[in-house]
Amino acid sequence: MTDGEVESLLAEGVAATLAVASALPDRGGLAEDLDMITRASARAYFLPDEEEAVKLRYSQYLAARAALLGSIGSLGAAAGGGAVSWAGRLPVFAAAFAAACVLLRADRFLVDLARGHPVLWKKLDEPDPGAGIPRKSFNAIHKALADPLNQAKFLAAADFHRRHRQGIDALAADPALAPLVDLLRSEEATIESRRRDALKRHASYRWFSFLRRHRSAWKKAMGGLFEVSGRAIAELRQPGLKPRGAGKRVDAGLRERILLEARAGDVFVTRHDDALSNWFLPGFWPHAALYLGDADGSPAFLEAKKDGVRIRAATETLAVDALLILRPPLHAADLQHALQRALGHEGKPYDFLFDFRTADRLACTEVVYRGFHGIGPVDFQLKEVGGRLCLPAEELIDQALACGFRLLLVAGTEGPGIRTGNEAVHALEATRRKA
Repeated sequence: MTDGEVESLLAEGVAATLAVASALPDRGGLAEDLDMITRASARAYFLPDEEEAVKLRYSQYLAARAALLGSIGSLGAAAGGGAVSWAGRLPVFAAAFAAACVLLRADRFLVDLARGHPVLWKKLDEPDPGAGIPRKSFNAIHKALADPLNQAKFLAAADFHRRHRQGIDALAADPALAPLVDLLRSEEATIESRRRDALKRHASYRWFSFLRRHRSAWKKAMGGLFEVSGRAIAELRQPGLKPRGAGKRVDAGLRERILLEARAGDVFVTRHDDALSNWFLPGFWPHAALYLGDADGSPAFLEAKKDGVRIRAATETLAVDALLILRPPLHAADLQHALQRALGHEGKPYDFLFDFRTADRLACTEVVYRGFHGIGPVDFQLKEVGGRLCLPAEELIDQALACGFRLLLVAGTEGPGIRTGNEAVHALEATRRKA
């Protein structure tokens, strides 16, 4: 992996971790929810409106958790292997460890809360196809948190952090890393608390101490950091959904053909078959991006992902299994206005709460909503989901078609090739039957 690729992954990981950390509410911010859970425990069941609120919070937690796990995994790849020294890549370690700390803090808070309220534990373990929550998902997270081997891996990471604290603190001199260093400092009390607790309960730490005294010790011990809770995610994945190592159905050749048909302002709605986020987003289509056009042979998109709202290359945005394109019903001047308005949100963090009432952070479909709403015939209506106003991708498709957007093409849903016209309409209808 080149230095440039490492820097890119580091920037994405830092942005995602900081966004998740700021989106996760503290106990004070959950006062109303905690009162609701206490009332439900007293009666031994949740009322319908309470259940909806709980499922919303849980789906938001799963989304944030998936983003952190994705960051930990990508930073693990950036770490390299063999004789690569972790001490020489402290920024990568710091970003990965910060993501792990935030993940474990959130997991521990929810597990402790559910342990004290069995009615909540039972509710979180219920499957909810509409909310995309699988059966026994919370139990799997609890198992990963309590696993002695995962505890030992975290101990190895915490030990490395203590040994290299001075070097990590020095990273604050870089303005891009200073917030990350601050985040790690704010986590110190919980890091040490977890460290002492795990030391008391898990003798397996001695094995990791032994490993650290060998040539590839840090690689082995720190490699474990990037697997924390990984087995829980493996349990939560739907087995057989996609063969291991299988490529994306929208390959390079198909991508080039699709981009020949696209023009600036087109809305791309996409899907990864094995994306964790598919569980907690309704319908077949979970994600959207705005095409900015082809400048100097470099097709680009404005897209909100876990690392925020950024301009991205087509090779990143279109590395998907399926997509469709919606063409807005706007004249050139109005279309330019929409694009400029959407670009005004570039650089904002990702909205893990999916609440479109504020514009300080944006989810993927919110980029489209804030770019196009109110221009010409475009009129999107936000949908209330558990007290949050948002616009899921499936709802975006329906509302866009209703106010004049044209379904340009569908690709990757039913065999190879591109479908247009009536075939595209039939392909879209078929995805609704799959959801």
